[in-house]
Amino acid sequence: MIVPKRALVSVADKGGLIEFARRLSGVELLSTGGTAKALREGGLSVTDVAEYTASPEVLGGRVKTLHPRVHGGILSRRTTEDSEDLKKLGGAEIDLVIVNLYPFQKTVAAGAGLAEAIEQIDIGGVALLRAAAKNFAHVITLCDPADYDRVAKAIEAGGVSEELNRELATKAFAHTAAYDAAITAYLSPDTALPPLFFGGYKKERMLRYGENPHQSAALYLDLSRSGGIAAAKPLAGKELSFNNYWDLAAAWAMVADFDRPTVAIIKHTNPCGLASADTLERAYELALAGDPMSAFGSIIALNRPVDVATAERLHKTKFVECVAAPSYEDDTLERMTKKKNRRFLALGEAIPEIGFDGRFIPGGLLLQQSDSHFATELEVASKRQPDAEEKALLNFAWRACKHVKSNAIVLAKGEDDGSHWLVGVGAGQMSRVDSAEIAVRKAGDRAAGSVAASDAFFPMADGVEALAKAGVKAVIQPGGSKGDPAVIAAVDAAGLAMLFTKTRHFKH
Repeated sequence: MIVPKRALVSVADKGGLIEFARRLSGVELLSTGGTAKALREGGLSVTDVAEYTASPEVLGGRVKTLHPRVHGGILSRRTTEDSEDLKKLGGAEIDLVIVNLYPFQKTVAAGAGLAEAIEQIDIGGVALLRAAAKNFAHVITLCDPADYDRVAKAIEAGGVSEELNRELATKAFAHTAAYDAAITAYLSPDTALPPLFFGGYKKERMLRYGENPHQSAALYLDLSRSGGIAAAKPLAGKELSFNNYWDLAAAWAMVADFDRPTVAIIKHTNPCGLASADTLERAYELALAGDPMSAFGSIIALNRPVDVATAERLHKTKFVECVAAPSYEDDTLERMTKKKNRRFLALGEAIPEIGFDGRFIPGGLLLQQSDSHFATELEVASKRQPDAEEKALLNFAWRACKHVKSNAIVLAKGEDDGSHWLVGVGAGQMSRVDSAEIAVRKAGDRAAGSVAASDAFFPMADGVEALAKAGVKAVIQPGGSKGDPAVIAAVDAAGLAMLFTKTRHFKH
């Protein structure tokens, strides 16, 4: 058990500090700058670190605690030899270190420039935490105000146990690692994959289970950023599951890629409904009509605030797992939350994510830049030129196809009011012709007069032949296959228009 006699206190976040320090009865407090001032204003007796070290702060406060008396007091192993060395230094044992770091992440998130960001890179605080955590056999390390109460209770009950202190030390190392990861991410070039990739993630809570009941799972928050789906709190409804979060990420990424009011209805990360229109209500109506049977138990994302008319339609829809939107107009939530199990998230403006995508594999991590590119110069590969209406619809289908698991084929139609919607989706098949046939089957009679998008080239003509037979009038695809001549010939024979993007959108 550790019962502290001397504490070093230096914190950027002073929340809860005074109350905690008052509970440290008989503990000598060493502190610096603003922390010392706050403690004194709270009626506590404090010794300045500069007085303890007989060395003033220098370089405008950049150097305060980097001194042998400070680190010797923390790192002492409480042996006779270490005690003699510490005595020669004129120092004393420090057995409680209360430190949290300069708010680098918040400073960067607020749009600070490089010079300001650099000044928020903590040096002394990181050194103090690492020293205390290394010596957890003798020193209590506190880097999170959330731990103040239980540490105070432990001290009041007779001391901090080795088990608790090891947990606190581990947390301190994780804290400094995440801090350095945020700095590394900030300083790394935006246009290249970094030579070293670090991530700092804090467990927010355990989830009921993972993809299946026999798998344990937890939600972690990225400490290098704020906001996002992971940090969003449901406005109503039960806790989100692992699968809910995965589908939410897919749904939100999809609607963020469209400028017009757009609604995506997601099952297993694929769209069973997607539509863009002049109003959100109309987009929702068409998205739901895309595949209403598959929409049962879905995740729904909208890229505009939910208005009353759309809320009425949402409320009447059977079994919706979760709804994500930028916000909700007055009285809409009150109406929709009458169905108790539905979750509603407000995520702010839907903006495409530009960064990295990563996946763990045994022994490592695969990292890639996010797929944020859309081709702007399209090549007409067919004899027939697509008209303006077809081009707009093909662009909609191409954007939608990016978000469908490969091999991906989507069919889309346009309405007289200018709305665009998916009528058939073939996702995740091992052959592209299978995906085409599934998309046609899903569309049924609606395939006639639709357009199709393929996430990668057609290796043979059988895929476009299946689409043409169903009545598809135009196709957009990357091109670039050895089989392009045969594909183009089949398209021309059927009187279709076809665009090449020269860019593919695999999604494995």
